[in-house]
Amino acid sequence: MDALTEVELKQFVDSVRRYFSVITKQDPQITSAFLGTRDVQGHEFNGLVSFSGSYNGHVMVSMPAPMLRELLLMQHETDLSDPHLLDAVGEIANTLAGNARKTLGAGLEISVPVTLQGAAGIQARVRQRPYVITLRWNHQPALVFVDMERRR
Repeated sequence: MDALTEVELKQFVDSVRRYFSVITKQDPQITSAFLGTRDVQGHEFNGLVSFSGSYNGHVMVSMPAPMLRELLLMQHETDLSDPHLLDAVGEIANTLAGNARKTLGAGLEISVPVTLQGAAGIQARVRQRPYVITLRWNHQPALVFVDMERRR
């Protein structure tokens, strides 16, 4: 397996920016992008999409409840229950995965999003040191955890 290139990683940062720009008309502040350890502390709502085919691994979007509620309110949603917040974070993860396919190619197979509630640590399965992108939007923190590699 081969590590992602800087260009491939940048597409995830660009995808996060584009998502917030389109939905909220306000760019998020990317606070850091780094190689994490095998365990990274996430937030309480998590959306995970797995990749296979030309790439192997997964991407997880992790957000706190207040951020998801604000995003839903901006979209004129009135159901702000936990199940609806889980649906929202799963849809965000799915959107990032779909954008990744446009850049990484049609050989990228994407799973249906899996959602998880709870602020437990996120564990890497593919890389010793997964890529972590942290951001702030409207004073709320979030992260995107990229644990994937290109197949040879």
